[in-house]
Amino acid sequence: MMNGFGWGPGSGWIFMVLFWGLVIIGILAAARWVLEERSWKTEPRDWTALDILKERYARGEINREEFEQKRRDLQA
Repeated sequence: MMNGFGWGPGSGWIFMVLFWGLVIIGILAAARWVLEERSWKTEPRDWTALDILKERYARGEINREEFEQKRRDLQA
């Protein structure tokens, strides 16, 4: 009779190391996520309409003519 699917009785340490490795990786990932969220929230930025317009232009969402027209509208 073969128990353990052929792994034998001495191979349990492999699964223990894998389990604890995954637990540690999970804890580190959660800590990193929390720290990144906290640092993002501690840097408030007051976005102006012109800042948003510049970012949209930089991303390529609007072309140069649209950018110039909207910038003139905002400055008026």
